[in-house]
Amino acid sequence: MDGMIFVGGGGADYGTPQHLRLDYANRHGLIAGATGTGKTVTLQILAQGFSDAGVPVFLSDVKGDLSGLARPGSADHKLHGAFASRADTIGLDLEYRATPVTFWDLWGEAGHPVRTTVSEMGPLLLARLMDLSEAQEGVLNIAFRVADEQGLALLDLKDLQALLVWTGENRKDLGLRYGNISTSSVGAIQRRLLMLEEQGGEHLFGEPALALSDIIRTDPDGRGRVNILAADRLMGAPRLYATFLLWLLSELFEELPEVGDPDKPKLVFFFDEAHLLFDGAPRALVDKVEQVARLIRSKGVGVYFVTQNPDDIPEDVLGQLGNRVQHALRAFTAKDRRALRQAAENYRENPRFEIEDAIREVGVGEAVTSLLERKGIPGVAERTLIRPPASQLGPITDAERREVMAASPVAGRYEAEVDRESAFEVLQKRAEDAAKAAEAAEREEEEAEASEREYKAGRRYTGGRVSRSTSTRSRRSDSVGTTFAKSMARSLGNRAGKALVRGVLGGLFRGR
Repeated sequence: MDGMIFVGGGGADYGTPQHLRLDYANRHGLIAGATGTGKTVTLQILAQGFSDAGVPVFLSDVKGDLSGLARPGSADHKLHGAFASRADTIGLDLEYRATPVTFWDLWGEAGHPVRTTVSEMGPLLLARLMDLSEAQEGVLNIAFRVADEQGLALLDLKDLQALLVWTGENRKDLGLRYGNISTSSVGAIQRRLLMLEEQGGEHLFGEPALALSDIIRTDPDGRGRVNILAADRLMGAPRLYATFLLWLLSELFEELPEVGDPDKPKLVFFFDEAHLLFDGAPRALVDKVEQVARLIRSKGVGVYFVTQNPDDIPEDVLGQLGNRVQHALRAFTAKDRRALRQAAENYRENPRFEIEDAIREVGVGEAVTSLLERKGIPGVAERTLIRPPASQLGPITDAERREVMAASPVAGRYEAEVDRESAFEVLQKRAEDAAKAAEAAEREEEEAEASEREYKAGRRYTGGRVSRSTSTRSRRSDSVGTTFAKSMARSLGNRAGKALVRGVLGGLFRGR
């Protein structure tokens, strides 16, 4: 059916065929269920459905299984028989085909490198990423403010580290304008930055930064490209994973124009392991996510959260997820039973069955679905056999991945890292210039003192009749007008120059 994605159906024991309407696909959605119940396959068939409809997709591949989207399924697959039988049951003409895919990877190994700059990430998300206290976040905000005022480009972590050193060295002057800056807060942020580097953060920050136009692409045949972020390694740093995806969502919100209610989304964004976004998140950040989720649909972006339990999503966010696919939940404890009951209460009742029982009893590849109908009305809950995927189930080989990457429309665009002049180089040059100015001032003073000694020695020798030398007169007349400037140069060279060079090129980067 045009304007819809077929999700699944069933025989006599199931409800009517379930379709996801493209004109309501930007009303967001939820894919939930216990491990091993079929969430990944549901994500795969939805991603391929959006692609076939000309909608680009961005998703993270937590287990490595979703790379199979790049290859067609096969009749030789061990599950082909089961797939064919299910296709007959739900009335699907199963055709195997691949999907246009672009692979991305923070480390640049399993996909094209994906980067942003420190400035684009901003102090709020960086504070969340490093789990900073309120006082430490305040210092970070001051550092960003100074960078903006002085035109210092913050591109990578060494830029931020250099700026923090400079902020600490000039904390007294800055404190008069912005408030107290403690050395302990600066030191704590520096330590967190080093921890972030060890987790892979140094790969995230730099240039060339990801252009949003490169993830909102359609192929010449009209299909949307599916952008797959390799997240299996990234899951070792869950806060980095969650913050990066939240940053990307925020960038889409900031940069995309308003489109109102489009016939189909401009982009669909799948947030797998969504509980990582909210675990331990401060209320201010949860409020920001809620705001973005509420408003980004007017930009034509649909956001689908993938998690084990709907209870992982804050209620204010959960209330905005109109399209829902609920796989089985297991109720082994009292807490599990409460979560199951609460999940059932979020669906429109169906007189044919008890929703709570259905969520507990559906098998692998089955789900309780509720998809938006005309005028955005939630559909009646239905037990649904999820359709089999048209693309390969399971990961592709490394050779196949390299082949896809070589043929990618962004091949070669992000592989070579660029390190242009930014805050690190500017502050380093300032420090070197200040140190040279201070040394020049010291040499001039030493020469003047030597000239003074020669004059006094000469006067004693001639009985006081020889006049002072021109250089001595010049030094004494200059001292009134230039003493302050020379003193400032020496101070800058010693305090904000030599100390900065020592801090940036010495202890801070000893590990690198």
